[in-house]
Amino acid sequence: MNQPLVKIERVGQTFNTKQGAFTALRDIDLSIHHGEVVSLIGHSGCGKSTLLNLIAGLTRPTTGVLLCDNREIAGPGPDRAVVFQNHSLLPWMTCFDNVMLAVERVFGRKEGKPKLKLRVEAALAMVHMDHAMHKFPHEISGGMKQRVGIARAFAMEPKILLMDEPFGALDALTRASLQDELNGVMAKTGATVVMVTHDVDEAVLLSDRIVMMTNGPAAVIGEIVDVRLERPRDRLALAEDRRFAECRAAVLDFLYRKQMKKAA
Repeated sequence: MNQPLVKIERVGQTFNTKQGAFTALRDIDLSIHHGEVVSLIGHSGCGKSTLLNLIAGLTRPTTGVLLCDNREIAGPGPDRAVVFQNHSLLPWMTCFDNVMLAVERVFGRKEGKPKLKLRVEAALAMVHMDHAMHKFPHEISGGMKQRVGIARAFAMEPKILLMDEPFGALDALTRASLQDELNGVMAKTGATVVMVTHDVDEAVLLSDRIVMMTNGPAAVIGEIVDVRLERPRDRLALAEDRRFAECRAAVLDFLYRKQMKKAA
């Protein structure tokens, strides 16, 4: 197999709190390859978002090392774009300008305004938001805001896209629509994605591998499920697919039998 894009080696994370040292993660070893979609799943407090923040460079590990493209992750960078549950759009800017802000930061020094404008328009069109590019965030729905957030991330052409429960605040129908949208975008771009989720069906639908975390504190990687389902994936067809059901059952068994039994 090719050299991994992201390599996580013996990573641990301890925070100093008023109650003393709190170990969130320990002994995390994980490799993520180009074009791979990896979900991080586990019960609340298992360190999923902590691990995502470490890959993003928003925090530094207490022990171990994280590499992206063979370079140590020492802080945030445009090679790692992040989409949060909150869309994080600037309210005084239009959808177009919110995306342009990120595009200018990454490509502004080497490309002129016409090329930057084309990048923004293409990113918004990819998530079917080109019709609303001149609207402000308060003029569009929550699902549309999240589409713009995803467009902004893809417009930066990052080496890896990091998503922290990007659809968690949305209603079920909007969530399903955006999951399908993301599946289509990932198929077009061949993006490398790491996503935190609590949703088992979402993890199986979108992922190539599902990394299941043990309960915290001092969480570790408990098991990894390989999702051997061809792409592109059709939600309705997968509902009747035996392999989809088997992957779903494996994740549920880990989360609700093995981990809940330990917690009891």
